[in-house]
Amino acid sequence: MDNFYGKLISKYILVIVSFGIVASILWNTYDFSKKFKTNERSKMEILAKAYDRFGAADLDQDFSLEAKIIESNHNIPMLVTDKLGTILMKRNLDTDKENDVAYLQEQLELMKSENSPITINYLEDKQYVIYYRNSDLLTRLQYYPLLLLLILSLFAGVIYLGLKSNKIAEQNKLWTGMAKETAHQIGTPLSSLLGWVELMKLQNAVPDIVPEIEKDVVRLNVIAERFSKIGSVPEKKQLNIVPILETTLSYFESRSSKNISFEFSAEEQEVLLSANDQLFTWVLENLIKNSIDAMAGKGKLVVSLKRQDKKAILTVQDTGKGIAKNNFKKIFSPGFTTKKRGWGLGLSLSKRIVEDYHSGRIFVRKSELDKGATFEVQMPLI
Repeated sequence: MDNFYGKLISKYILVIVSFGIVASILWNTYDFSKKFKTNERSKMEILAKAYDRFGAADLDQDFSLEAKIIESNHNIPMLVTDKLGTILMKRNLDTDKENDVAYLQEQLELMKSENSPITINYLEDKQYVIYYRNSDLLTRLQYYPLLLLLILSLFAGVIYLGLKSNKIAEQNKLWTGMAKETAHQIGTPLSSLLGWVELMKLQNAVPDIVPEIEKDVVRLNVIAERFSKIGSVPEKKQLNIVPILETTLSYFESRSSKNISFEFSAEEQEVLLSANDQLFTWVLENLIKNSIDAMAGKGKLVVSLKRQDKKAILTVQDTGKGIAKNNFKKIFSPGFTTKKRGWGLGLSLSKRIVEDYHSGRIFVRKSELDKGATFEVQMPLI
């Protein structure tokens, strides 16, 4: 147990450290983009000063430095307008669209939304305004945290699924261990019961009751074997399911209310499947028991078997309380139950046995509330 909690704590520490690293990267990227944006603003202000000196300085003055500053802007898209908003100059825009008025107007609105304009004086009495937007590099930097957040979300999702998978695996190990231990514990009194049954048979005690007691003891033995094999790969063999259906139905009929009528029909007396007899019987018992419970002591249970498209089609139909249409799939989920008592595992186990171990299908064929339900099991024929 200490080892389990140690591993769990290590996993959580690893997750926290990973999130810390990603959070650090996000913060540094954000901080760098802010500094980069400030740096671009400074460049544009220096460029505006250079334009301003053209208007304020003597024409005989050397403007080579100002010209160099103006020409040095190779990556920040900008537009220069007069005070009325007419575009007079453009730089670092899409060369294929730089004469498109709609495109220029769109860029102008984008620049107004991204950065505050810078006003400059040129040739003394004229006033112009510089608009600019973020460089492509800064734009990518600003989207980079969003990309990292997306990666972080995916990373968190993978970690969550991994931890959930580990938890489920641990739970499966626990349930498997409990099932095997239950089978082991049942084994001792079961052996004793078998001995008492044999003794009763030798003494010819209550001859009508002993065979029924023997059936129950045999059933207990089958249940114990099922539990002991949980977690292992089931062995399949050629199986004629018709007598299995008849025996299982007969067992429940003799132990159910006399107000429930049982009916069985099969198109043929031999329908062969490649199946595990104990697991297949478990599915039948779950379906029949659910139908009996749904009828609350009164109704009709019909089990039928036929061939169709290289499949054995088994239907279990009852006249019970029925299933709501929105629960047709939910009833096969572990833990879901409409009963006041029960774990909601029978149908989920049946689905796993039919679909995972026998490559078949199990589903609700039809159902109406207060009129009954029909389950269908499809299994491949040999």
